[in-house]
Amino acid sequence: MPAISHAGGKYVAPVDDPLTKKVCGECHMAFPPGFLPGRSWSALMRDLSDHFGEEIILPAEQAMRIEAYLVSRADDAGTGRGLREFMRWVAPDGVPRRITENPAFLREHDFPDRVWRDPKVVTKSNCQACHTGADRGWFDD
Repeated sequence: MPAISHAGGKYVAPVDDPLTKKVCGECHMAFPPGFLPGRSWSALMRDLSDHFGEEIILPAEQAMRIEAYLVSRADDAGTGRGLREFMRWVAPDGVPRRITENPAFLREHDFPDRVWRDPKVVTKSNCQACHTGADRGWFDD
């Protein structure tokens, strides 16, 4: 499902695969696959030895299953689930590894440093600090 506006917010299809939700959700919210192109999800899943400073150890079968799920629902998978406006800033051959580095994200989240230092926020990847429905796909403004 594409990002849609509804009552001042945006809906992005959330992770609905139980394995992906469980494994990724152990450390952070399982981010909607539509926020990155498939090549990015593949790069992230194939280098779990340094996943943003952490080593993730998964059985190969689980890693492949999660990668297949994320890639099949990525922005460029042709499912209509992508975020055209958000992703138009990604180079055609780009492999972004952080959703928070997308110029569209940076424009929409141009807040003073004090916002990012708030103990309830701490990091730009903590979507749920401000978007309480993020785990269900709702990214309210």
